[in-house]
Amino acid sequence: MTTRHTQVETPLGELTVVAEDDGVSGLYFPGHTYLPDEAMFGEAVEAPQDALLDTAAAQLAEYFSGRRTSFDVAVTTHGDDFSERVWAMLRQIPYGETTTYGALAARLGNPHLAQRVGQAVGHNPVSIIVPCHRVVGADGSLTGFAGGIERKRRLLELEEPADVTASRLF
Repeated sequence: MTTRHTQVETPLGELTVVAEDDGVSGLYFPGHTYLPDEAMFGEAVEAPQDALLDTAAAQLAEYFSGRRTSFDVAVTTHGDDFSERVWAMLRQIPYGETTTYGALAARLGNPHLAQRVGQAVGHNPVSIIVPCHRVVGADGSLTGFAGGIERKRRLLELEEPADVTASRLF
């Protein structure tokens, strides 16, 4: 297994993008909750020297500039079966839309699993690419984002439909 990482500048701060073999396995903000030990990041490389990291960096730049609404870079995760199912559902949430923890739990067949879904969402190792920021509280409130609530707000604003943005007073 070859693990390596690079730093990518974004409007929300520098991201550490970690790759394992042929898939992105981590994407972390400074101060990220549930940050793994940096020894797990492998060797530091410049993105242009690594095709996968270069693709991830390019797709992130396109996303932040508003030119990309989905990611097709390969992803590698190592969650338990439940977490992997939740993360797969996150990838199905369309750009510019949100869902709730309870709705995801209901899709899994048990609406009482909302808290467990929240734990899996919070431990998503590949935020943005696997869009955990699109999950909100039952009342629409912004809850739980390992990169911080203010970053979650900014990601949702970035994805906000133009008609909604135009109708906001502030």
